[in-house]
Amino acid sequence: MMRWIVIAAQVAVAFGLLNVWLLRLGKRTAWRGGNAQNMTQEFATYGLPPWFMHLVGFLKISLAVLLLVGLWIPGVSVPAAIGVVTLMIGALGMHVKVRDPIRKSLPALSVLALALVVVLSER
Repeated sequence: MMRWIVIAAQVAVAFGLLNVWLLRLGKRTAWRGGNAQNMTQEFATYGLPPWFMHLVGFLKISLAVLLLVGLWIPGVSVPAAIGVVTLMIGALGMHVKVRDPIRKSLPALSVLALALVVVLSER
């Protein structure tokens, strides 16, 4: 049973990240920091340069793919999930920095929790 929960967490995190970075990158959502209308504006709201947005996007897409690969090669899952945890802590920090209401942090907090499920599955 626990293995299925970990698999569900991996898939949810992977597809969640891919959705945000491949399908909704240029779209308005209720979760964007500050009053940003797209990802570029969101990173500007946080005071981060455009190159950093590209780096974070590359990392998140790569980690999402590795989480999916980890369904067949289990040793890949935990390191990928640790990467996601690290990035989600950063995302939460950015929401705090710009004093967003807590609801804007809920997606990052949810992804963080699911990635922790994967990380802790190794114990």
